Amino acid sequence: MAELIVHDIDDDLVRELESRAARNGVSAEEQHRQILREALHPIAHRKTLKEHLQQMPDVGEDEDFERIRDYGRPIDL
Repeated sequence: MAELIVHDIDDDLVRELESRAARNGVSAEEQHRQILREALHPIAHRKTLKEHLQQMPDVGEDEDFERIRDYGRPIDL
């Protein structure tokens, strides 16, 4: 594996990196690797449930989607 050495990083950035790493339960070095991976190879945007629902066409009436009350089948005890 290659090594990457970065010079002249602001102290504030180093503290933020260490804080984020601590919150995520990883080393600062691992957190740095994760940030680089995400920045250079972003995952395609995944739609949220809200986004999927907003794309649904506004068709039909509320009554079309009402649940039928079903109390189950009668049984002999």
